[in-house]
Amino acid sequence: MIGEPAALTNKQSDVLNAYNNALKNFESILGQRRAQINSNQRLPNLPGQALYLARIDMMSAYKDLTDALPSKIGGPNKFGIPPAYFDAGTEPLLDEYRKLFDFMEAPPAGAQKSDTPFKDIADLGTAIARAKGLDTANAEAAGRISLGLFFAETNGNQNVGNARSNKYKGSLQTGPSEDKNGRTKWAAMKKSIAAFDPALSLRDEKEEARVGDLDHRLNHWTAVRDALMNAHADIFPQVPAIVKTLPNPIDQMKFFELIQIIPTPTRSALKSGNLLNYRISDPTIMGYLRNNSIFAFGQADRARTSATFREILDAMWLFNAKFERALVKFDEIKTRQQG
Repeated sequence: MIGEPAALTNKQSDVLNAYNNALKNFESILGQRRAQINSNQRLPNLPGQALYLARIDMMSAYKDLTDALPSKIGGPNKFGIPPAYFDAGTEPLLDEYRKLFDFMEAPPAGAQKSDTPFKDIADLGTAIARAKGLDTANAEAAGRISLGLFFAETNGNQNVGNARSNKYKGSLQTGPSEDKNGRTKWAAMKKSIAAFDPALSLRDEKEEARVGDLDHRLNHWTAVRDALMNAHADIFPQVPAIVKTLPNPIDQMKFFELIQIIPTPTRSALKSGNLLNYRISDPTIMGYLRNNSIFAFGQADRARTSATFREILDAMWLFNAKFERALVKFDEIKTRQQG
């Protein structure tokens, strides 16, 4: 709780009170969910949505506070959130938030995990890219990007549910129609992959037999495979151009994550020949971005009516820590392969 210094304007007092109220509300909802879980109560439908909105409100109120009172901007925090958006003193609340989501999104009992989940994703992304005609270096970039998507969508956890949606689940958070579309596309490609990577093809046959009639999104291998084929495989041939425009591997991951969030405008931006300056101004698309924690915090950000892709990528700072973890895992995989 932040106390009120002397001689504040009415606006400054208002934003301070708004932040303290938003903080109290976030603490209250965290406590409510924890109590429900600890006492084995039935959770409400979409139990993570109220938590998510309360976190957004807290960070938004803090950004409004630091806009009005820049002296309130504190030091860095372990999550890498810009200090103007987050008080480092409230780190334990985000720790609890993550723990609650990990519980609420735990895989169902029948889910089929992999003992090599990170390698699976890198292998699949690389093989799909090779089948799309990429050379070794660019196919490797596609594998690295694919691993980033896994961390962005699931925080690096296999076969998870979704506490904010009843539609999406699995290791890359697809809906039923997306998974079905990916399976169809994979069936058309699998022979070409078998020709240059028979070991991966054999693994795929084993996982197909293992999953049987189970929802393919509850088997890590098939969930990742189908998701990549559905949304990303058709973009992989353009990885060389994307890497040239976005040499930072984290920016590359962000771009492909935008294929998940706003696929049509992201594809249009890529086709435009001027990716970074391509501007989004559709209110619905801006709403999709805000629903994924992009331009979601504070009145100034939320008042934006348009943004270029460079501005969107820069505003995706909540994804940075996840993508950094993906880079570490990918480097570990490459080191083991070279060893």
